[in-house]
Amino acid sequence: MKHDPIQKTGTVGDFIARYLADIGVTTIFGVISIHNMPILDAVARQGRIRFVPARGEAGAMNMADAYARVSGHLGVCMTSTGTAAGNAAGAQAEALTAGSRVLHITSQVDLAYADRDRAAIHDVPRQPQMLRGVSKAVYRMWDAGGAIGALTAAVSSALSAPSGPVSLEIPVDVQRGPAHMPDHVHAPEPVRPRASDAVIDEIAARLTGARRPMIWLGGGARGASAEATELMRRGVGVVTSTNGRAVVSEAESATLGAFNMVPEAAELYATCDLMLVVGSRLRGNETRNNNLPLPRPLIQIDAEASQGGRNYPVDIFAHGDAADTLRRLLDRLPDTLGTDPDLPFDIARARAQAEGRMRSQLGPYRVIADALSAKVAEGGHIWVRDVTISNSTFGNRYVQLADPRQGVHALGGGIGQGVSMGIGAALACENCKAVTLLGDGGAMLGLAEVITAVEENAPLVYVLMNDQAYGVIQNIQDAQYDSRRHYSKVAVPEFGTFCASVGMPHRRVDDVEAFASVLDEAMAADGPSVIEVDMCAIGPFAEAFAGPPAGAAGKTE
Repeated sequence: MKHDPIQKTGTVGDFIARYLADIGVTTIFGVISIHNMPILDAVARQGRIRFVPARGEAGAMNMADAYARVSGHLGVCMTSTGTAAGNAAGAQAEALTAGSRVLHITSQVDLAYADRDRAAIHDVPRQPQMLRGVSKAVYRMWDAGGAIGALTAAVSSALSAPSGPVSLEIPVDVQRGPAHMPDHVHAPEPVRPRASDAVIDEIAARLTGARRPMIWLGGGARGASAEATELMRRGVGVVTSTNGRAVVSEAESATLGAFNMVPEAAELYATCDLMLVVGSRLRGNETRNNNLPLPRPLIQIDAEASQGGRNYPVDIFAHGDAADTLRRLLDRLPDTLGTDPDLPFDIARARAQAEGRMRSQLGPYRVIADALSAKVAEGGHIWVRDVTISNSTFGNRYVQLADPRQGVHALGGGIGQGVSMGIGAALACENCKAVTLLGDGGAMLGLAEVITAVEENAPLVYVLMNDQAYGVIQNIQDAQYDSRRHYSKVAVPEFGTFCASVGMPHRRVDDVEAFASVLDEAMAADGPSVIEVDMCAIGPFAEAFAGPPAGAAGKTE
C-alpha cells in the first residue's frame, strides 16, 4: 500500500496510526465513530494498515481475537466509547477466557468531562470498571506526552505471559491534540516469568523416575510446540485441552488429542504414574467439574501464579513460561526416558476406541465429520467452530489438527461468535481457508457480519448446520424436563435468499452423501461461501447430545 513518509509533526491520532504500523500491525477491526475518527482518519491517510469495518463492535472484537489466535500476532479492535465499548464486552470476555493477544483501543469523552458523570454524549462514568471486568489490564492515555508510554504499556501487557486482551482508553480531545513524533518506534519485547532452577530440577527428577507419565497441554502451551513434541519423543504421553489442541500434532500416535475426559481416557489415566499440566486451568467442562481422577504426582507449570493448584491440588508448582520451562526441563532429561514402551500403543488404542464410539453416536453425520477432517488436514486449513451440537460432538475433538494455530473455537461457551471469528481467522490465513462450523441459532446473532465477509472477500467456508432450533437445549429438555420444549424453537430466515441478497454464494445439502463434493466446490472457489446442511431433512444423530457428561460444568458446549 502507498503511504505517507514518516511524519515529524502531527496529531496523537497520527502517532497512534504510525506506532501500530511500526510495530507490525497490518490489520485493525472495528467500527468508525466520531470518537475514534482522529485515529482512523490517520490510518486511512497513512495507508499502512488495513481497516476492516465490522457491522458491530462485538463482531470486530471476535475478529481481532481469532486473528490473533491464528496469526500469533497482536489483534487490534477499535471501538467508540460508552455503548460501543459495552457492545464489545461479551466478545472480549471470550478473548480473556482464551488468553488472546488483543489490543482494544476505545475512546473516551473529552478529558475535562471523563469520569465526572456530567451527561456528556456517549459518556459512561464508570467505563474503566466495565472494561476491567473483561480485560487483562486497562490503561488510559491522559495526554500527548504519555502517548508512547500508554501504547507501549498496553501492547506489552497484551503480549506478555499470561497474555490476554488489554483495553486502552483515549479521550477524543487527546486524539486530536498535537504530538511529538519520535524518530523510531520499537515493538516491546514480551515479558515472560522464569521458573527457578530448583523447581525444574525437582520436576526432572520426578519425570526421570516415572514409568507412564502424561503431559496435559492447555492454551498456555500454544507457544511450546517444539518442546512438548520433544518430550513426547522422549517417552511422555500427551493429552490436551480444546484450547491446547495440536500443541503436539494430532497425527502423532502418542497423543489422545482432546479426548481428555472420555471413559477411555479415564481408564488410561488410572495406569499412569505422573501428570505434568502445562498452561491449562483443567477447566470443569473438560474434567467432569474437577471430579475426573488424574494421575499422581500432579505437577503444574503456568505463567499465571494464581492458577497454581486452583482446580486440582498439585504436588509441584512451577511459575514460569511454558516454552522456557519445558526447554530447560529437556536440558535436564536423558535423550530417552525409561518409560513403558507400551504407553504410546495404549494411548493410540484409547483414542481409536473413543473416536470409534463417537462416530457411532453421530449416525449420518459421521460422513460430514469425515469429509471435514480430511479437507482440513489436506490443506492445513483453519478450523473455526461456534457453540453447536456438531462442535460438541465431533468438532472439538475429531477433526484432526496439526498446528495449534489451526484451531479456533468459542472457548467460553458463548453462542453466536463463529460468523465473526471465521472472518478474523480467514484474514490471518496464508494460502488456506477458514472452515467455519456454525449452528443456525448462533448464526442469527452474527448474521450481519456475513456482509463483512463478502465485502472483505474473506477466504472462508461457513458450514451451517440448520436444525431450526437450539438443538442441545431441546435434547436437555427431552432428557431432564419430560420433553417440555419451551423457548427452544428458532425461527430462521431462508438462508439461500438471505445469502443472495448480500452476494454470498450459497449451497444447500439435504443428503450427507453429497456433502464432500459440495465442500470441494466451496473450497476451490474464491472468497467466502455458505454450505447449509439441512438437518431436518437428514435426520437426527444416532445418539442425542444433551450437554456435558454428568458432573461436568457448562450448559451448551
